[in-house]
Amino acid sequence: MNKSVNTLKYNIFAGISFLLLVILDQWTKFLALRHLAPLGTDSIDIFPGVLELHYLENRGAAFGMFQNKQWFFVILSLVFFVAIVCVFLKTPKTKRYLPLNIVYVLLAAGAIGNSIDRIRINYVIDFVYFSLIDFPIFNVADIYVTCSVAALAILFLLVYKEEDFEIYEWKKKGDRK
Repeated sequence: MNKSVNTLKYNIFAGISFLLLVILDQWTKFLALRHLAPLGTDSIDIFPGVLELHYLENRGAAFGMFQNKQWFFVILSLVFFVAIVCVFLKTPKTKRYLPLNIVYVLLAAGAIGNSIDRIRINYVIDFVYFSLIDFPIFNVADIYVTCSVAALAILFLLVYKEEDFEIYEWKKKGDRK
């Protein structure tokens, strides 16, 4: 049987995890600003030809699209954050739904991590560069979002069945389909 845990404790743990993830993202961006920004266009090779640390001020969205639309992204991220919180709160706090709940916390942390940058300094600090495949420069919040979306796709396709998502129906119990 899939027993529920204490919802308050579960939510507090999720909230603390969320805060720690956001702090980690902001701390890594602080380090990038402090140690990489002074290098200008120079990079620090972690694995030469594969992985570099390279400072970039991203004034757009993913891969630099939609440059200088910061407030649009802040509002979009906040709407996204509220939606994630609503879905998280509606998701049962059981072992069966633990993977989904973890993904929701990661998604929320990624959305807020980049929003903090947009509000505070009007751009997002990116600094991780996979030079091997010339992948766009990204940051820790981007990793949260990308891994979460990939995990959601895997969970939706391979783990959960359609009836597992009936919990998200927003209709009243007396309503007919």
